[in-house]
Amino acid sequence: MENEKTNRVGSVIFSEYERGEAVKKAAEMSREDILGEIKISSLKGRGGAGFPTSTKWMLTAAAKSDEKYVICNADEGEPGTFKDRVLLLEYPKLVFEGMVVAGKTIGAKVGFLYLRGEYEYMLKSLHDYLSEMKQDQLLGKSICGKEGFDFDIQIRLGSGAYICGEETALIESLEGQRGEARNRPPFPVSTGYKNKPTTVNNVETLAAVSQIVTKGGEWYKTYGTNKSSGSKLFSVSGDCKKPGVYELPWGTKISELLKLVEAEKTKAVQVGGASGVCFPKSQFERTLAYEDISTGGSIIIFNESRDMVKVLKNFMEFFVEESCGQCTPCRIGNVKLLEGVEMIEDKTFTFNYINKLKELGKTMQVSSKCGLGQSSPNSFLSILENFSEEIFNGRNGGKHEK
Repeated sequence: MENEKTNRVGSVIFSEYERGEAVKKAAEMSREDILGEIKISSLKGRGGAGFPTSTKWMLTAAAKSDEKYVICNADEGEPGTFKDRVLLLEYPKLVFEGMVVAGKTIGAKVGFLYLRGEYEYMLKSLHDYLSEMKQDQLLGKSICGKEGFDFDIQIRLGSGAYICGEETALIESLEGQRGEARNRPPFPVSTGYKNKPTTVNNVETLAAVSQIVTKGGEWYKTYGTNKSSGSKLFSVSGDCKKPGVYELPWGTKISELLKLVEAEKTKAVQVGGASGVCFPKSQFERTLAYEDISTGGSIIIFNESRDMVKVLKNFMEFFVEESCGQCTPCRIGNVKLLEGVEMIEDKTFTFNYINKLKELGKTMQVSSKCGLGQSSPNSFLSILENFSEEIFNGRNGGKHEK
């Protein structure tokens, strides 16, 4: 049922793991001991923000409330990202057991897997797996025979909105409201689902938790760098011979990844999906790590045949479509940035106007309400900066003055 792939090899997530290991180990540990191992590991959120998992759990555990919740953010909507799909299809044991561990640690009895609407086809296999966990006392009442160790998981399906990848918009959707980001503070750790303390973690983060609880925080820190412990799953797509999901230690260079996936004549690498940054060949020796290039895991490769204006237009069309429209910088800003790309495409721009749009993009990064508007200008700014010679060569503006 788990559809395990024997050809997946990795240092952490794809390393050896026996079903039930994390739950059984957690059943014998105190909440403080579990939290201690997560802290030692220096695990950071794998959704892209990189917030320390131990800090998030500690704040939620310390909050005073009669009810607390664990939410697994499986709303994988970033273009070019598909690692969470692989984990849910092939390694549900790691994800669900990580949720159980989180529940015990923060004092929650209920967890939700918020599943991307396009992943509805997974529902039956995931529900079947949860049923198997209950039969084996890995979920439900008195887990592993321990009185008081109770935790159940429900699966809720999203409706295809990109904005619901943002944790507070996800919570609004989970409550049956329109998926829009909340004002922060307060944060979910104190006021989350139903205004109760809630920890929201990414699929990959929870999968790593299962391995850390089983093998220890110190073991986890033997991988990666001093500032970026452990490994990272990368969803690699685009112009390469071997696209797919790869587990690599933090600190891997872009050039090393390109060699691994057999990419040839690469001109650009988009790191972090449409909302990420586009790097030129001159920066391929930079490392994928929190201290250099932090990413949620999407790697899109473009070879020399790609028109970067068309690439950028595709990204900006996506953000115009997916903006929830709640805040002005994102609602109007993305439209203006797209118009600027179209002017470049039609050769009706002026450099003065493009420079004004760059300033608009920088303003959006600091004034938008949530991560969508804060990150949507990244592609616009990085592609115009790193590929200016290609983009503006032969495209003499002057017809559109503002």
